[in-house]
Amino acid sequence: MATATQPQKKKRGGIIGEFKNPERRTAYLMVLPTLLIILTIAFFPILYAVVLSMTSSTVTGIGSFAGVSNYVAMFQNPAFIEGLYNTVVFTVISVFFEFIIGLAIALAINRAFRGRGLVRAAVLVPWAFPTVISAVMWRLMFQDQVGVINYVANALGVISQPILSDRTLLLISAIGVDVWKTTPFMALLLLAGLQTIPGEVYEAAKVDGASVVQRFFSITMPLLKPALLVALLFRTLESYRVFDLFWAMSNRELESLSTFVYTGVRISQLQFAQGNAASVFIFLTAFLLALVFIKGFGMQTSTED
Repeated sequence: MATATQPQKKKRGGIIGEFKNPERRTAYLMVLPTLLIILTIAFFPILYAVVLSMTSSTVTGIGSFAGVSNYVAMFQNPAFIEGLYNTVVFTVISVFFEFIIGLAIALAINRAFRGRGLVRAAVLVPWAFPTVISAVMWRLMFQDQVGVINYVANALGVISQPILSDRTLLLISAIGVDVWKTTPFMALLLLAGLQTIPGEVYEAAKVDGASVVQRFFSITMPLLKPALLVALLFRTLESYRVFDLFWAMSNRELESLSTFVYTGVRISQLQFAQGNAASVFIFLTAFLLALVFIKGFGMQTSTED
């Protein structure tokens, strides 16, 4: 009686095993110059910022080693805490609404109807405006004397003070402006993902008696995962480093992590070391956010020999 043999797993030799293969060794050597250039251009500024963040450096030169004291002072700085709070609230709320509204728009314009091309072009109009122009335009509408939004909100009793004089109202307004401007970008990415889903899958599900809700959660959302990852990751990282929208719309009154870095390093230069520490903090947290998204969406890639 013959016995079934289990397939043996291929042994992985690691980096040494890779270089023992002549073809792979040649491939690595051919791309090595490009990798060195990329590493130099991309990682040298990061490493230099890390070094500056752990010294008592000023704009005139590198100071003595300070360890993590700049990071401790940074977290004790009220301006940094305010910027961190505003950035987190802005990122979470704006990306949430952009995803919900963008997915609804993508599902709507993915259907075949008369004038679909015109509707798709019209949806992208807010995204076509530069951020600074959008911020200035909305700031004029939020002004207490000539702003139509401020006038209507006061008439309805929604607010009792000018929007631009209250930082909480400013943050809410910035979230609204960002949702208005970048929801079309989210919808465009999700629409591209929807168009890659074969229509035969939906037809087969209809034959099996699946309802609209069942088709959405069993077919659309699972097959839309790659597009969801790209859309949510791009928008989260972009919102997390918000700068121009805050400064242009609030006239530099609304603090974020990026404005804290720019103020400390470029403008006042009084918090040069803390500004570098904050820039390293932004990089590390953004990198961790990217890893969380990739891990959460199950997009790990498996390599095969």
